Amino acid sequence: MSAAAISRTGSTRMDDSLRSILQRKSGAVYSVGQDDSVYEAVARMSDKQVGALLVLANGKLAGIVSERDYARKVILKGKSSRETRVGEIMSSPVITVTPGTPVSQCMRLMSSHRIRHLAVLEGEQIAGVVSIGDLVTWLIESQEQTIRHLESYINGSYPG
Repeated sequence: MSAAAISRTGSTRMDDSLRSILQRKSGAVYSVGQDDSVYEAVARMSDKQVGALLVLANGKLAGIVSERDYARKVILKGKSSRETRVGEIMSSPVITVTPGTPVSQCMRLMSSHRIRHLAVLEGEQIAGVVSIGDLVTWLIESQEQTIRHLESYINGSYPG
C-alpha cells in the first residue's frame, strides 16, 4: 500500500473541510454590536479568551474586530477605548468561508490576507469562527495520525 493510499484512509487530510474543525469546537460564537465601545469588546475577548469577535448589525455579520485592530487602531493612535465604537475600528468586509471550505484553502486565505480569524457562514447564518490556532492544531493532529498510520503499515499491523 502506498503512502497516498494510507493518507486517504485517515479521517483528516489537508483537503478536509472546516466541518471537521467546527465539530470539535464548542459551537459558541462571540460577538459585539458595532455601536458597542471598544473597551466592551476587549473586555469580552478577555472574558471569553478569544482574539476576535464578530460584529453584528441587525443580526447580520457587519465586520470582525480583533486584538490587532485594537492595538493598531486605538492604542497606537492614542484613542480612548471607552469612547471609540467598534464600528470605527472593525475590519469590513469580512473574509468568510463555508463549512465545506478545505482547510488548505483557509490556510492560504489567512496567509495571503494576513489575518488570524475566518468567519464561517452557511448561507447568511453564522456557523462559527476558526482561528489560525484551530487550523494549526488540526494540521498537527492530522500529521500525527498520518505518522501513526505509516508506522502501523511499516510494522505490518496496518489493516488492508
